[in-house]
Amino acid sequence: MCNRSGYLKRISLTTWILIGLAGGIAFGALMPGPAKELAVLGTIFLRLIKSIIAPLIFGTLVSGIAGTGNVKTMGRIGGKAILYFEIVTTIALFVGLGAVNLVKPGVGVQLQKGTGAVVAGSGANLSGILEHTFPTSIVDSMAKGEVLQIVVFAFIFGAACATVGLKARPVVEFCESLSEIMFRYTGYVMLFAPFGVFGAMAATIGDKGLGVLANLGKLVLTLYGAEAFFVIFVFGGVVLLLRIPLRRFVRFVREPFLLAFSTASSESALPIALENMEKFGVPKHIVAFVLPTGYSFNLDGSTLYLSMAALFVAQAAGVHVPFGTQLVMLLTLMLTSKGVAGVPRASLVILAGTLATFNLPVEGVAVILGVDTLMDMARTSVNLLGNCLATAVVARWEGVDLITSAAEADAQAEAAAA
Repeated sequence: MCNRSGYLKRISLTTWILIGLAGGIAFGALMPGPAKELAVLGTIFLRLIKSIIAPLIFGTLVSGIAGTGNVKTMGRIGGKAILYFEIVTTIALFVGLGAVNLVKPGVGVQLQKGTGAVVAGSGANLSGILEHTFPTSIVDSMAKGEVLQIVVFAFIFGAACATVGLKARPVVEFCESLSEIMFRYTGYVMLFAPFGVFGAMAATIGDKGLGVLANLGKLVLTLYGAEAFFVIFVFGGVVLLLRIPLRRFVRFVREPFLLAFSTASSESALPIALENMEKFGVPKHIVAFVLPTGYSFNLDGSTLYLSMAALFVAQAAGVHVPFGTQLVMLLTLMLTSKGVAGVPRASLVILAGTLATFNLPVEGVAVILGVDTLMDMARTSVNLLGNCLATAVVARWEGVDLITSAAEADAQAEAAAA
């Protein structure tokens, strides 16, 4: 009996999440009626996760920036992060464009109009995005979960703490304590993750049936293939170029990656990603700034999907889109996909707006809607992976030896455990 309980304790959280994922699929297929009621488990888990986001980002970012004592350093880090974000998301758009032109998953799909699906246009423009970036009230931003506004406020607040000096020390110490408490709080919430994943997956399969795993399979497989190509060749190339320790990176990113995939929610993986990248060896102030900022500016998986989905609709409608127009469409997607990460079904909102801009049938969104959950799992997990990698990239650009930092981080963790 003791051996059995000891074995259960040794099973990692990642394994438990996988068990919850598989169990949810099986339960949803075998008992679809009761499975629909289990959606509440996923909802509870996501609500608990959302309660972590604002205090964790605020505490880690303020203490990280104030700890550097140098506002110029943070400005330099921000510039490097934005440059990297733009390069990688542009590559993602071209990968999606290449995949949809090569495979042509939309050819042969009968686009049904008048399905009744309604998706509001994004109405996004540069001035609106910039205005929305800056908070009028940090309390309101935290209540609404506006990650980018929280990052902007915490950045300025942390810079002010750094310039004030000793008088700000009590505030900085409070933020340091807050971040440590929220990491522990995250650990408690993550114990519920397998149940949340089980409930979310069971409800999805129970509601839509196993057919959701096969419907529009060509589009889904094309997306997964393109995302895999992007991860292997683009992310892999970045890892090799900057000499980021791959095995160690995979070890620390696999848990948040799997969580993002199984819940189709970047927010669910953010707290543990923040903690794991710090354990990986990336300095705290870089992790605290780059990772949350990437949630609005570095959506690699989503931007790849958007270029593919827009051309898929054109193919399904039998509309020929010249290559020059495709490039203009990419530029439009590059601009409108920034700063709307907090919008529910953000990718569908952006897609609908882009289709309307280029006179393509918005009804195409309804065709995609049936398998959007499956595709959302892929693009969300790649978004998360890309943002974790971005923290390591910026750290390497700042001259951080990740192998040495990793060894020091392990030593500190062992000392704390002892």
